[in-house]
Amino acid sequence: MDKEFLIPIAFFAMVALIVKFVIDHKTRRLLIEKGMVDEKVKYLFKNGTQLLSSMKWGMVLIGIGLALLISQIFRYSISEEAGIGLMFLFAGIGFIIYYFMAKSRMSDANSKD
Repeated sequence: MDKEFLIPIAFFAMVALIVKFVIDHKTRRLLIEKGMVDEKVKYLFKNGTQLLSSMKWGMVLIGIGLALLISQIFRYSISEEAGIGLMFLFAGIGFIIYYFMAKSRMSDANSKD
């Protein structure tokens, strides 16, 4: 049985989820700015928190993309298993670099206070 009909459905679901997450985030941000939530929730939306989260996932995705690029360039000398291993390796390196960058940023923020 052909399951090609699942591709457009999955694509639509993915787009709908992304739109939902963006709208929910904007709604929460507006509620916080208007002061309609308690103090427990406000720490989640500090200015640097979202920037660090975006940086983390950007670095991880760049690492995975770099691993895929390397495995495609050296297609005949790298096996599929090694390509998957490269993806995990570069994603881990992205997380480690993010850790040190976030740690230095947090220590800079604490020293300014």
